[in-house]
Amino acid sequence: MSLEVTDLRVSTSDGSPVLHGVSYAIAPGEILALVGESGSGKTTAGLAALGHFRRGLVPVGGAVTVGDTDILALAEPERRALRGRTVAYIPQDPALSLNPSLRIGRQIAEVLEAHGMADDGRVTEVLEEVGLPSDEAYQRRYPHQLSGGQQQRVGIAMAFACRPSVVVLDEPTTGLDVTTQALVLRTIGTLTAEHRVAALYITHDLAVVAQIADRVAVMREGRVVETGTTREVLGHPTHAYTRELLDAVPSLDGVAPAGQAGAPVLAAKDISVSYGDVTVLRDVALTVATGECLMLLGESGSGKTTLSQCLSGLAAHYTGSVELDGVPLPPSTRQRTAAQLRDVQYVFQSPFSSLNPRKTIAQSVELPLTRLTTMDKARRRERVAEMLDRVRLGSALADRLPEQLSGGERQRAAIARALVTTPRVLVCDEVTSALDVSVQATVLDVLNDLRRDLGMAIVFVTHNIALAREIADRIAVLLDGGIAECGPVDDVLSRPSHRYTRELLANTPKL
Repeated sequence: MSLEVTDLRVSTSDGSPVLHGVSYAIAPGEILALVGESGSGKTTAGLAALGHFRRGLVPVGGAVTVGDTDILALAEPERRALRGRTVAYIPQDPALSLNPSLRIGRQIAEVLEAHGMADDGRVTEVLEEVGLPSDEAYQRRYPHQLSGGQQQRVGIAMAFACRPSVVVLDEPTTGLDVTTQALVLRTIGTLTAEHRVAALYITHDLAVVAQIADRVAVMREGRVVETGTTREVLGHPTHAYTRELLDAVPSLDGVAPAGQAGAPVLAAKDISVSYGDVTVLRDVALTVATGECLMLLGESGSGKTTLSQCLSGLAAHYTGSVELDGVPLPPSTRQRTAAQLRDVQYVFQSPFSSLNPRKTIAQSVELPLTRLTTMDKARRRERVAEMLDRVRLGSALADRLPEQLSGGERQRAAIARALVTTPRVLVCDEVTSALDVSVQATVLDVLNDLRRDLGMAIVFVTHNIALAREIADRIAVLLDGGIAECGPVDDVLSRPSHRYTRELLANTPKL
């Protein structure tokens, strides 16, 4: 069956329009990418295919037709009966959609049972379809015993279990490293073609679109501004907004924005971390200099986040040493002096969880000054205003709560909080992984400006090698807890010496 959305109009409960007559159609076996920045309406337009609207939103016109059925004309119980069997959904974060207390085999079986379908070996079959082991021992695993990529493929298995006609995929590879992402994309493409599924792929990643989509619809401010084949839209865009999105996509080609590297400021010496019999890091050694950005690159499970937390004092159970200007730092932030805490600051991956939802942006940014400096209140407020300007937020947002900001604004607020003490080293842990390309470009510009103007060193932790030329001077590639390769950006990207680096480059989506 095909999916057709015609003149869909959605408003808030108080009458403010959110979607302005959105239309798109998907044939069986076809993948349509719905792309746009945060707030463009793409998720609202995509969830409409399930007959689902977020709280506070109501459809006020148009039709959503699957086969011969207008989903919007159905009562909620009838819509619910369609979800999973006729129209399925794959969310962005599989960890949130899987029940942590149920074994994965049981979870897939429950989907079948909910729609009156007997198992009859379907659980085993669908696990094999997504490239996972199907034996009883694997089916008895819990979600926390799987990697992020395995969890996502279990989510795909659950979505395809009842052989639906339409599948909605909401940013399903955002948090995955490029190797796992490539595998998940191949799985989605194969299942869609083999089972003649009409697939709607919601994303902000145009490089991924180039790999998987047959057609593209570009959304902006609740409207579809351009639609066509992938080749047409990405190769010859007709709308200025589409061209802006394409210009913001990071490229492995070109020249990196080289910083003015000075003397080494932070050094890790023979860092090793183990949890029981599991070794996470083994004898890792690296340095980062004043004004330099070192990219710490690796896939999920490589140890990059653990290493970044060792550097910043958030993971204290390691052997080896971390030195600032040649002086060993205490392993834990609890043991470090105020000066040492000011000098090494950390920006978390998720600004949703790292900012206090009950404090205004100004209060959150001011907190390090209150705890780590002797500034008086007037000077603290001046300093907060300066930092909000530096990260391009401005005073207008200072008194807002985190929930009143976009994802990109929240991330820049988190960066402002880390920078307010003028650190000499900033450790950034996957700070752009959930951002759309234009917001990501703004955040990278801010970081480059700050290290140039302040001489700050940056350790940039990521699984996205495509960002290398936008931010890094050097790249350290982590593999299984050790450094597989380390060198200048041009050397690593143009003449990689390790097979793993070559694999990462080969799996990186390109326009």
